[in-house]
Amino acid sequence: MLAKDVGELLRSKGLTISVAESCTGGKVGDLLTNVSGSSDYFLGGVTSYGNRAKAELLGVSEELLALKGAVSDEVARQMAAGVRKSMHADIGVGITGVAGPRGGTPEKPVGLVYIAINSEKSTVSEKNIFKGSRTRVKTQSANRALGMVKEFLSKD
Repeated sequence: MLAKDVGELLRSKGLTISVAESCTGGKVGDLLTNVSGSSDYFLGGVTSYGNRAKAELLGVSEELLALKGAVSDEVARQMAAGVRKSMHADIGVGITGVAGPRGGTPEKPVGLVYIAINSEKSTVSEKNIFKGSRTRVKTQSANRALGMVKEFLSKD
């Protein structure tokens, strides 16, 4: 199980994690807390569905939101950094996207999801296009986020 693997890596390195989720609606936090003992490393999460929550709770730039829109690499990066700082975690995860079935545009189609992982030393991010129903897009996004965290932690 991916969440268990991530938890074991975090625990072995003595690190903590927090998540800022938009389109996944708390799914990554749910997966992490399904693992017994996750309170050792999971500090909490923010479900920042609206732009106001992204700005006020995570420190995402209102100018950036106006310029790029909520679904962008830059916003995912700021979400990850913001939740890491506000929760005093070692690792922050930011996820923003279009889960569908409505809301997509030619520039930002349904299934477009940006995921960012942030630490004090570095940030990585990834653009994804997931296919399927709203539930499927959310599940794929959450699983990919955990996969990215595992990869990020394995590089250290």
